[in-house]
Amino acid sequence: MKRIQASILLLVAMAMALPQYALAQKNQFNPIETGVVSLGIAPDARAAGMGDLGAATDPDAYSQFWNPSKYAFAYSDAAVSLSYTPWLRKIVNDIFLANVSGYWKFGGGDNQAVSASLRYFSLGEVSTYSEIGQTFNPYEMAFDIGYSRKLSESYSMGIVFRYIYSSLGYNSDGGSEAGDPVSGASAFSADISGYLTKYPIIGQNECQWSLGWNISNIGSKLNFDNGTSPAFLPTNLRIGTNFAFPLADYHTLSIGLDLNKLLVPTKPRRIDYADDEEGQIEWQQATIDWENTSSISGIFKSFSDAPGGMKEELQEITWSLGAEYNYNQQFFLRAGYYYENEYKGGRKYYGLGAGFALNVLRLDASYMIAASQNSPLDQTLRFSLTFDMDGIKEIFGRR
Repeated sequence: MKRIQASILLLVAMAMALPQYALAQKNQFNPIETGVVSLGIAPDARAAGMGDLGAATDPDAYSQFWNPSKYAFAYSDAAVSLSYTPWLRKIVNDIFLANVSGYWKFGGGDNQAVSASLRYFSLGEVSTYSEIGQTFNPYEMAFDIGYSRKLSESYSMGIVFRYIYSSLGYNSDGGSEAGDPVSGASAFSADISGYLTKYPIIGQNECQWSLGWNISNIGSKLNFDNGTSPAFLPTNLRIGTNFAFPLADYHTLSIGLDLNKLLVPTKPRRIDYADDEEGQIEWQQATIDWENTSSISGIFKSFSDAPGGMKEELQEITWSLGAEYNYNQQFFLRAGYYYENEYKGGRKYYGLGAGFALNVLRLDASYMIAASQNSPLDQTLRFSLTFDMDGIKEIFGRR
C-alpha cells in the first residue's frame, strides 16, 4: 500500500523554504520533526507584523493562539475575529490557512473569560503517483475551547482543550479500491498559560510591562498508517515580554520579545552513529526508542537529547523581536524580525504591518519579507478582521 501523508507533504514544503546554505551543511542540519506543523503558523496579521510574537502583548481576539490567559485582561467584553493567510504563495496558489476565534468575558468582577477558535489549513489539490492519477484535497484542522481567570489584580492563568485532525493520507494502490481515501489521524491536546501585567511609573509617565508564557499542544501522538507511523504534536514552550510607554498624548510605542522551544525529542540520524554494522544496529534501536517515546516523556527528553549537546539545544530556541506604534487605539504601525537557527530550519524573515480600528471593527494586514534568497515564505500576506461586540452593542443601543 502506498500512501501520501502529512509528514511527507509538509516536510517537502518546509525543505523548499530553507536557505541553500543550510541544506549544504547537511552534517549539522537537524530540525525537529513533528506532525501537523501547521499548528505553528501564526493566524493573525497583528502578531505577524511584529515578527510572529504575542505571548505578552495586549490581549486581542487572537490570544487563543499566543497566550489564552490574556483574555482575562481584555478591554472589551467580547470579540470575534477572522483571518486568511495564503501560504507558500511563491510555489503554489491553493495552500492557505483560515482561522476564526473569539472570546466572551462573563461573571462579576470582570475577571474570567471563555474562548474558542477553529483553524483550517488546506494543502490544495494533490495528485497521486498511481496509474489512476486521481487527486485529493488534504487538510488539517483544529478546534479548541479555553477558560482564563485572573488570580490577582496583575496575574491570570488559562487552559485550553483542543481536538486536532489531519486528513493527509491517501491509498494509491491496494485497499478495498485503488484511490480510496485513507482515514485521517486525530489527537487531543491541552495548553496551559500565564500572564502578568504591571503599570510602573517611569518619570511622569505610566508605562505597562507584561510577561507571558504558554505551553501548547500537550497531548497524544498522531498515528498515521493505522499506528505504524506515529508523529509527535508540535508541543511548544513560548515565553515573552512586552514593554509599552507613551511617546506623547495619544501616541504609544511597545516593544516585545518572544522565545520559543519545541518540547519534542530529536529524531536519531544515521549520520550520528558509527559507519559500521554496530552503528547501524544502534541507530535502528534509537529510532525504535524514539518512536515509542510517549509525548510526556518527550517533553522532558527534549531538553537534553540533541546530539550536539547544550550548544545544539540552544540552537533549537527561536526568537522574535517586534514593535508596535499605536495612535489613540485607532491607527497602528508594526515591524519585527523572526530568527531560527540555520541548522534547525533556517527561517529568518522580517514582518511589516498596519492596522486601523473603529468602534465596531478592526482591520489588520501584514507582509513577510524573507531574509534568505529564494524562500517561498517571502511576500506572505495576512489579513485579519476583528469585530468588537461592545462596539456593536453601543450602535444598537443608540437606536
